[in-house]
Amino acid sequence: MDVQSPFLQLQNVSKQFGGTVALDGVDLTVSTGEVHALIGENGAGKSTLMKILSGAYQPDEGDILLGGERVHMDNPLKGRRLGVAMIYQELTLAPHLTVEQNLELGMEDTTLGFVRSQRKDIDEVLELLGHSDLPLETPVRRLGVGQQQVVEIARALLSDARIIIMDEPTSSLSAEDTEALFSVIHKLRDADYSIIYISHFLEEATEVADSYTVLRDGEVAGTGDMDDTSEAELIRLMIGRSLNEMFPSVDHARGEPLLDVQDLHGPVPDGVSFTLDRGEILGLAGLVGAGRSETVRAIFGLEEADEGYIDLADRGQVHVSYLNPRRSLDLGLDLMSENRNQEGLALNMDVAENMTLSSLSRYAGLGGWGLLNVWKEERAVRDWIGEMNIECRGPHQQIATLSGGNQQKVALTRLLEAGSDILLLDEPTRGIDVGTKVQIYRLMGELAAQGKGIVFVSSYLPELLGVTDRLAVMHQGCISDVRPTEEWTEADVMRFATTGR
Repeated sequence: MDVQSPFLQLQNVSKQFGGTVALDGVDLTVSTGEVHALIGENGAGKSTLMKILSGAYQPDEGDILLGGERVHMDNPLKGRRLGVAMIYQELTLAPHLTVEQNLELGMEDTTLGFVRSQRKDIDEVLELLGHSDLPLETPVRRLGVGQQQVVEIARALLSDARIIIMDEPTSSLSAEDTEALFSVIHKLRDADYSIIYISHFLEEATEVADSYTVLRDGEVAGTGDMDDTSEAELIRLMIGRSLNEMFPSVDHARGEPLLDVQDLHGPVPDGVSFTLDRGEILGLAGLVGAGRSETVRAIFGLEEADEGYIDLADRGQVHVSYLNPRRSLDLGLDLMSENRNQEGLALNMDVAENMTLSSLSRYAGLGGWGLLNVWKEERAVRDWIGEMNIECRGPHQQIATLSGGNQQKVALTRLLEAGSDILLLDEPTRGIDVGTKVQIYRLMGELAAQGKGIVFVSSYLPELLGVTDRLAVMHQGCISDVRPTEEWTEADVMRFATTGR
């Protein structure tokens, strides 16, 4: 592809929050008709840089140039008017409104107080994106995640954006929807739009992007053409060292059965049965919507199941109708939700409160019924912060101000603090950087070595094949036989995931 002249230039951009340097002299250049990957670990400065570009933050130093002219992004509205649109990882659609209403929301065209139809403009944008068949009268909540992503992109184009920032756009997409999104990105590039693509999936970045910039600790660690680099080199730039072992091996051995799920039925799970042994990492693969999350949520009692039993090694058989999160914790089960913001963390609380939510009675007198010993709690939290290598100012920092990877570590620490033997981990590495992923993989191996049993749900097949001891695949609520992971190939997994055979 023949990349054209620079359209966007960020020059010597710096930003500091109190004593924390978020960005230090960052330069970024994106040309017209170019897909530029912005890569870096959580906390490297990517989000701060993009918020400056979109007008949400003001830089302490540095300049922004569009088309060679210096501009000032005073606020997000100014950024939009100058042609910069941000598409966040968490979609910002109004689910109860139709596709057409979402596309026009905040950009209604009126004449003498009457709203004028923008159907012609909408049709042109959807045709450009290759989705002219998108049902405009359908409420957005009825669309799949991939189609909702298209609505977000179409809304950006209707606002006359020329630079589109995509933040982790595939984190909730299936492989099919991801390929469809890449097709849309290529159409936009060919139509001379500039795309800044932020992702922790390096294989995606190398596939879709023309060029890259890597940030590390608020500084540019490297930049160049994607064709001239490799995933190994990008990882080295991200973390400052080579990463020879993506899936670290921690010796652990399977013991006696710890959890036996028997004939679980619900709105999605359809006769699911499997056994989890002590000291085992058991993987659940499958496409989005296959029933993986619904299965572990039903086992934990967070989602209703119609029939089925779980048999616990030390507690006997329990009917699923008896389960709820409080009872499951008492039985030694714990769940890490895939939805970190809404279920995994209490964003209005601090680090300490989030870590000890499931184990507060441990820090209260009178056998858990007395006053909370906040000094004892804080000592324990500080120990966890050190052990889990969580980057924060201390136990009382608001959890919402941490980077995504550090938030994920806090969410996982809550499970470790509670001390349950059976851990149900639903997409524990989604939306976090490669260095933090390796830490979590190693921790899972260490927990298995301690005799914990782990059910590991993931949409990322390489990590399932690289980390688990045994693996099962789900298709439309049904589950395959559980087999040792080495007996599965990627082709076998995808065959069952798509056909059920």
